[in-house]
Amino acid sequence: MFKLQRVTDKPVLKPKQENEWERAAVFNAAAIFHRGLFHLIYRATNIPPHKDYGDYVSTIGYAVSTDGINFYRLDKPVMVAENEQERRGIEDPRIVEIDGTFYMTYTGFGGRYEGDFRIMLAKSKNLIKWERIGIALDEPNKDAALFPEKINGRYVMFHRRYPNMWLAFSDDMINWTDHVEIMSVRENSWESSRIGIAGPPIKVKFGWLVIYHAADHKNVYRLGAVLLDAKDPTKILSRFSEPILEPELSWEVDGYIPNVVFSCGHAEVGDEVWVYYGGADTVIGVAKFNKEKIKFD
Repeated sequence: MFKLQRVTDKPVLKPKQENEWERAAVFNAAAIFHRGLFHLIYRATNIPPHKDYGDYVSTIGYAVSTDGINFYRLDKPVMVAENEQERRGIEDPRIVEIDGTFYMTYTGFGGRYEGDFRIMLAKSKNLIKWERIGIALDEPNKDAALFPEKINGRYVMFHRRYPNMWLAFSDDMINWTDHVEIMSVRENSWESSRIGIAGPPIKVKFGWLVIYHAADHKNVYRLGAVLLDAKDPTKILSRFSEPILEPELSWEVDGYIPNVVFSCGHAEVGDEVWVYYGGADTVIGVAKFNKEKIKFD
């Protein structure tokens, strides 16, 4: 069985009370290993991220580490809401580096009406200063992640048309077409309610390894994995039947949204992949695996 192994049994990032914008929760971080450092681009909220607590607002913070566990972070967010589509904030960033530029997909949450959330795009040269590209898909949609390279000359992006996982293709990263559903929920299982991408796809010797999140009908969030064909990512080669990480530690089980492990990114360090994940929508933890030791059916 392929399972993630926790690097530490404690969160690597917690809310910071003295910073109003991240005093309640830090979670769902994009991650990348770049120039010998671990970088986290994380979601933070000023009040608990649940409708029962009021109109929370999500912003994006930045943290950096030499060892992947102990992080230094900026006191101010690197992205805040700038338009009506982001009125309630910027959620769940996922980043890739393509040809020397970092691209971020994120959810712009307007909160003005039911379904007021859109997949947005931004780019950066240094992971701190971000330039908005705009709305990628003008429909109620989230859980988007780009492949870290073009496939057959085109950009490829995961997204979710509820409750399943889809792919879309683009020549310019502006117009997305050829949408295809590639994975669906499984009834009476740990992934029976909804599924969506975790971090960007990971290139392995057999194809593209994709880590995804899944919720059951009790709203327990776990992580799973699937292998896609290297040249045709719409083709599934193998899908693990069991989760690779599930809520077990106290801070994964208890929090603002209990029983949640939810990842938006990972850092590839040689053959090791460090997967950063939100615990109960409150804190950030990390687990890892060796991509050369995975066995597929």
